[in-house]
Amino acid sequence: MIINKIMLYKNYARSVFAFFLFVACAFSISAQSAKQNFNRARTYDIQHYTIRVSFDRASKTVFGDTTVQLKSLSNNFNQIELDAANIKFDSVKLESNGKDIAFKTADDKIYLTLGKSYSPNETIAVRFKYSAKPRKGVYFVEAQIEDGKVIRPAQIWTQGEPEEARHWFPSYDFPDDKATSEQYITAPKGELAIGNGEPLETVENADGTRTFHYKMSVPHSTYLTSFVVGNYVKVSDSYKNVPLAFYMYPGSEAVARSAYGKTKEMMRVFEELTQINFPFNKYDQTIVANFTFGGMENITATTVADTEILLNAPNDVEDLVSHELAHSWFGNLVTCRNWAELWLNEGFATYMEAAFREKMYGREDYLRKIREDAREFIVDDAVNKNRHGLFNQLARPDDSIFDVTTYQKGGAVIHTLRETVGTENFWKAVNIYLSRHKFQNVETPNLHQAMEDASKMDLDWFFKQWVYSGGYPKVAVEKKYNSQTKRLDLIVKQTQETNKLTPEAFVLPMEVEITTAIGVKIETLNIKKREETFSIKLDEEPTKIVFDKGEKIPLKLIKIEF
Repeated sequence: MIINKIMLYKNYARSVFAFFLFVACAFSISAQSAKQNFNRARTYDIQHYTIRVSFDRASKTVFGDTTVQLKSLSNNFNQIELDAANIKFDSVKLESNGKDIAFKTADDKIYLTLGKSYSPNETIAVRFKYSAKPRKGVYFVEAQIEDGKVIRPAQIWTQGEPEEARHWFPSYDFPDDKATSEQYITAPKGELAIGNGEPLETVENADGTRTFHYKMSVPHSTYLTSFVVGNYVKVSDSYKNVPLAFYMYPGSEAVARSAYGKTKEMMRVFEELTQINFPFNKYDQTIVANFTFGGMENITATTVADTEILLNAPNDVEDLVSHELAHSWFGNLVTCRNWAELWLNEGFATYMEAAFREKMYGREDYLRKIREDAREFIVDDAVNKNRHGLFNQLARPDDSIFDVTTYQKGGAVIHTLRETVGTENFWKAVNIYLSRHKFQNVETPNLHQAMEDASKMDLDWFFKQWVYSGGYPKVAVEKKYNSQTKRLDLIVKQTQETNKLTPEAFVLPMEVEITTAIGVKIETLNIKKREETFSIKLDEEPTKIVFDKGEKIPLKLIKIEF
């Protein structure tokens, strides 16, 4: 997902960039020994959701008929707890025999008492009929009409991340359980419904409505379940054997080609880099109104804010389009196990924006994007001190988890990881990571292991300081040249504020380019301490010193005193 992207990416950056560029914060390495457990206890495994929905626009009501199929994870299983927020249940029955199941609702849950105990090899199917007026999860947008002309059609759309699915269908609403799904979405006359997965059929109903049947045969986390209903025009394309569709408001079809025109190139580049083919059977992109985010990677059916697509030039939405597509690999194929690990979704999707630019426009444009992300984090860190590390120990299921640390710092750190292990090893590790955990949930140690397997390097230090700690290094360098001994002393001091959240000293393997009247010399310094001196043989006094000219570590501030 991209926060109204560009509340983070562009608008926010422009308004704050004029502000100051310093300060450090976040997690110390030692603090990680007491990491909170952000995982959720599970007693069952959802196998499949069958979701039937229709609507009353006037009252903003969802009428639902959902069957949940699951298996227990232990013997003597006789109770089910599902997430269900402000849903009014008309009936709850075992689908196998139609018998009523005793239930109660409380604290945004529904608790079921089964009439017998079940073992893990038995499938339990429960059918719920209900209605809801969702406060979240499903959003009803009225048509915008000017001088009798429809400028923007009425629409109904969902937003599931982080935990809003519970507001419109009973579910296990947490990312660490994956299930297949199918939807029967009944739309008003003349409107389309766009859902997840393969469109199987459209049924014309006697009352003039139509029911659209979609099936998602690949297991996915609950928050990726979605639909959009409205008066749309479908613009079709394809990549290899993957159907692509851009759903636009009538009259705006031409914009689709310019805004989404590079989708095929993005797919090709991401396949080449990861060596993993696009993992699903279609890819839709649908614009919606009043969307509080820039885009959302609902599986096979990305939702995008209409303001981003209709009001921006194609170049301005390129990163948005590539970010959401990248989630097909990073977030949908493999998914963070809990919200503290969200950086594995969003940091990688942010990094893949730059990776696409590198392939299309060259290394300098790639580095420009990485620098931009790093600067945005540094600015934000000056304002929001002591926030969190990439592994987010402040994580909670609300919009606070979608921040500059998770996105921009995540992308910049992944760049540094690539520079640390080498490009070939990095992409080899990415393939291992995606292949090993395909259609599963992941945590940081899974990425750590894949990187070590590919590079044969010990990366404990890297993940401790860049993922589990926070902030960034601030370095002051003083130079002293002795013309008699022909030696240059570089006194390096790390000056970031030290507290329980900030590493006292970062490990910074860094190339230094030293220019003298007779030429250029490259030295590699392995900075490890709060203060240390590096002595370098140099025949002439330096006229220029550049630390990290290759920008392998963009998250830093360096001040050199001449």
